Amino acid sequence: MQLRIPGPTPCPPQALEAMGRQMINHRGEEFGKILNSVTGKLKQAFQTKGDVFLLTGSGTGGLEAAIVNTLSPGDRVLSISNGYFGERFADIAESYGAEVTRLNFEWGKPVDLKAVEKALKADGNIKAVLATHNETSTGMTNDVKEISAIVKKSDKLLLVDAISSLGCINLPTDDWHCDIVVTASQKGWMVPPGLAMVSVSEKAWRAHAQAKMPRYYWDFTKAKDFLQKGQTPWTPAISVFFALDTTLDLMLSEGLNNVFARHTRVAQVARNGVKSLGFSLFPDEKYASNTVTAVNASDKVDVSKLVRILREEHEVVIAGGQQKLSGKIFRIGHLGLVYEKDIKAVLEALTKALPQAKKG
Repeated sequence: MQLRIPGPTPCPPQALEAMGRQMINHRGEEFGKILNSVTGKLKQAFQTKGDVFLLTGSGTGGLEAAIVNTLSPGDRVLSISNGYFGERFADIAESYGAEVTRLNFEWGKPVDLKAVEKALKADGNIKAVLATHNETSTGMTNDVKEISAIVKKSDKLLLVDAISSLGCINLPTDDWHCDIVVTASQKGWMVPPGLAMVSVSEKAWRAHAQAKMPRYYWDFTKAKDFLQKGQTPWTPAISVFFALDTTLDLMLSEGLNNVFARHTRVAQVARNGVKSLGFSLFPDEKYASNTVTAVNASDKVDVSKLVRILREEHEVVIAGGQQKLSGKIFRIGHLGLVYEKDIKAVLEALTKALPQAKKG
């Protein structure tokens, strides 16, 4: 089965084998060595000298951790959104009592950097900015480097959802002055769901010291204190740690720049392939993601039928659109364990399935 959704992603044999290990004491020396090993390798992948924590939970849990560890109820927050997951990040902040100004752009359209600058100038009390690096709902990547330059000029916190980009698309955490960066294990890291990984800057720690939002499970102070003992505060997803220790070795031995270049090549194969079949991309190609390709389909095919035929007759699993894009686009995930041959196989299956899924 070809699993080509934006996550979970396929796991390499080495990761599956590692997960088959017997359980160990999560308060013991053996786990401590694995935790320290994984944390050190993740710092290389995050391109940071700051703190990195592994939290047992989903990527959304990591986003919640970013909010509750840096903000207080009533804090003013600017949310930059041009897709479903950008809106979710804002929803989390509002749930904890932040006053969120939503700077929403049309789904699939790039962020207007001048509008960001204008919004920050208009409200000097904004404490933090929420940004999504890679928006899987629309298949596009936002220019976090430029967003960061504007945010830093205003001396605000920058909290980044990099769940579907980090490890696949270059995001140098320290160089781009990102205060919190969140990712999750089931994306480019090639292991099952179960871990959120977050980086924390010195500026974020200063905000943390003043933050009053309720937190217990996600508390970064607890995470830091326990990490110094080679432990996590709560029972970790031990098997996922085994797998992640293995896949990080694979990624670092390939070389981060080579991993980014491979994702660029694979994405171009996907984009060229769907265009050759007569489709157009949903976002402007200049901003098209290297981890998921979103394709306009509403005038040509029945998306739900196409997804079903690919799965049942060709053993290829792709994704439809989310929320207001349901039935209007289909999405091909290409992150983590993926090479050109994999996408070529998806395109071959797509070619065969299309005649059966055409509208009318």
